[in-house]
Amino acid sequence: MLLIPAIDIKDGRCVRLRQGRMEEETVFSEDPVAMAGRWVEAGARRLHIVDLDGAARGRPMNLALVHAIAQRYPEVQLQVGGGIRDEEVIETYLDAGVHYVIIGTTAVNEPHFVADVALAYPGHVIVGLDARDGKLAIDGWSKLSNHDVIDLAQHFERDGVAAIVYTDISRDGMMSGVNVEATLALARSVTIPVIASGGIASLDDIRALAACEAEGVSGAILGRALYEGALDYAEAQRLADSLSAAKEPQDSVG
Repeated sequence: MLLIPAIDIKDGRCVRLRQGRMEEETVFSEDPVAMAGRWVEAGARRLHIVDLDGAARGRPMNLALVHAIAQRYPEVQLQVGGGIRDEEVIETYLDAGVHYVIIGTTAVNEPHFVADVALAYPGHVIVGLDARDGKLAIDGWSKLSNHDVIDLAQHFERDGVAAIVYTDISRDGMMSGVNVEATLALARSVTIPVIASGGIASLDDIRALAACEAEGVSGAILGRALYEGALDYAEAQRLADSLSAAKEPQDSVG
């Protein structure tokens, strides 16, 4: 199972929010590129970058920083979300070296857009489904919709998206433990990979998610627990790798 450090960018700085509230930010670095380097040195194979300003304003606001991270660490996959609401932005990110773009609000408001871009950029489009109390949130988590998470996930799977990032907003940034039950229910409803997000706080959360790997939970996004030192990234990824290896069938002998 792949563990993916999160780099949330607001006003050019690396921050963490609590439950997606812009007014409840903690600044962890003035240099998101250097922060990316910290996780790369610890062994990260992919980074999750969110343009928080872009999510709020509906267009990318920190593209230069994303580009700088992609140029500095070309060996690391980047998945980027926040304000991606037209095809031109997707092309710009992919041309800059981003591997996956995450469509959030536009996926909910304009599902046909997902079908179009998944066809145009196969293997590069991820949909982010962010829920609070079972309802999907949009517009930088500032509004709730009445859409059902599983219904939409199945719709986007048919459209050909590469994966789903599922976030329980009520747990995001709270270090209160991941919502394994809801994540597993979603993973069981689709055949594409599901990446867990929100509330991951300890190695026990890693173990719980790794136990769901065979049912489609392929990765987990780590945020505040890394930044506050509750989780050591290298240790957590080693644990995830060892649990994955333990499940692999052994080669027959003789």
